[in-house]
Amino acid sequence: MTPFVRVNSWLRGPAYVSSPGNRKQSPLLIVLSGPSGVGKDMLLSLMKQRFPRFHFAITATTRPRRANETDGVNYFFVSHETFLQMVRKDELLEWSEVYGNRYGVPLAQVMLALQRGHDTVLKVDVQGAEKIKAGIPGAILIFVAPPSTEALAARLRGRKTENAAELELRLDTSRKEMAALPLFDYVVVNDEGKIEDTLKAIEAIIEKEKRTQ
Repeated sequence: MTPFVRVNSWLRGPAYVSSPGNRKQSPLLIVLSGPSGVGKDMLLSLMKQRFPRFHFAITATTRPRRANETDGVNYFFVSHETFLQMVRKDELLEWSEVYGNRYGVPLAQVMLALQRGHDTVLKVDVQGAEKIKAGIPGAILIFVAPPSTEALAARLRGRKTENAAELELRLDTSRKEMAALPLFDYVVVNDEGKIEDTLKAIEAIIEKEKRTQ
C-alpha cells in the first residue's frame, strides 16, 4: 500500500530566475488541512523539528486561547474587531468562520517567506484550502484524514475540549469535509499511534514535488 494517494494531476509554475543563467527552485507552498482532531497540530510540531528551514505560517483567530497554547506560537489570538480590521485591509491570504470563530492566515508573513525562498507551510480548514487553491494554483494541498469516523470521534472525546453538542457538530463537519477530497492533491491517513508514518508520507510528498519542479 502506498503511503499517500495522488488525487489530482496538475502543473506547477516554472522555477524562477534570480539572475541570467542561474535558475533556482521555486519555494513550495504546502497547505495542510483535515478535520478537527485528526492530528494536524502534532504533525506540524514534528515538521518544525524535521524542517527547521521551512517557514510555518501562524494563523490569526478569534477563538479563545486554550490553557496549553501560547499567543504568537500556536495562533495569533485577536479580538473580533481586530480580525475584521484585517479583513477590511486585505491583510489575510484567506479567512473562514468555523464553529463560530474566525480563522485567517496573515498575508504578509507568507509573502515575505516565499520571497526569501523559504518553503512555507500553512494549516487551514477545507474552506481555506479551497480559497488558496483558487488564488494560488501552484500550492500543494495535503488532506490529513482519519482512518475512520469512529477513530476521529474517539480522538475528539479523548482531548475533552468539546461538549456533546460541539462534538457532534465537529463530526458532522468532518463528514462534509471528506466530500471535498477531490480538491486536494494528496490524501494522507493519520492512523492512531502511527504519526511517524504519516510524517514520512508528507516528507515523501515534499521530496517528490521538489524533484518535479
